[in-house]
Amino acid sequence: MSEAQSITGEQSIARELTAFQNNILVILAKEPMYGLAIKRELEDYYGTEVNHGRLYPNLDELVELGLVEKSELDKRTNQYELTDDGYDAVLDGVRWTLSNVVTGDDRADEIRDIVEQSY
Repeated sequence: MSEAQSITGEQSIARELTAFQNNILVILAKEPMYGLAIKRELEDYYGTEVNHGRLYPNLDELVELGLVEKSELDKRTNQYELTDDGYDAVLDGVRWTLSNVVTGDDRADEIRDIVEQSY
């Protein structure tokens, strides 16, 4: 069963994804990665083990949705890369979050500080 919960309307596909799936997209926005590297990033974020049985079905669903591209590095290792649609989904999530968080000049300044510290 999919972790994504279906909604109606013309919103971005990102709005139909779970937080876990969106976190995978955010991780892949940095650079293409193989599955175990994604798993480690998620474990660092959540502070707990991420089971293969959760990670790989979600990666497969993101591939099916056209948000992630899967390629073979070798016979045992696949690499995952964000597609243009996947990047658009990440940006849609960021825009939605900012539209709800930034409610005035002080908060806008806080967000600018975060962005400046990020690179």
